[in-house]
Amino acid sequence: MKRMHLHISVDDLAKSITFYNTLFGATPTVQKTDYAKWMLDDPLVNFAISARGAKAGLDHIGIQVEKSDELAEIKDRLEQADMAMFSQEGTTCCYAKSDKHWVQDPSGIAWETYQTLASAPTFNDAVTDTADNTACCAPTQTIQLTLTKGKTEHDNKSSC
Repeated sequence: MKRMHLHISVDDLAKSITFYNTLFGATPTVQKTDYAKWMLDDPLVNFAISARGAKAGLDHIGIQVEKSDELAEIKDRLEQADMAMFSQEGTTCCYAKSDKHWVQDPSGIAWETYQTLASAPTFNDAVTDTADNTACCAPTQTIQLTLTKGKTEHDNKSSC
């Protein structure tokens, strides 16, 4: 099963949690001081918000899968679409360990395809877990993706 993933950066986490609790008629399945996530069945979506210093608004969109073969299938499709890709294995992001692949759509919107492997005690892989470390775990703006077929270069690691 695949689940749509949306991550939004917010200015006021508490106010946003209250709003989304009301909108969804549900409370977060994960709630931290800088992050909240709702794993909704109706609509089938993994909806996350964070207050970690990023500009408020859409952070990234993604597709969460349950099985590694589903992730491999999406990766194959992205490769066929001739998209530059940034892959991570066993990375910690948003209080979870995951395998993932990142691309940017033609408009520059970050897309994450991933399989969650386990929960994690910290937001990311950083030694200290503070809001100024990263907004979310999407590859930072300083990553320069080279659209050379089959090759992705970057001058910085992802923010996770």
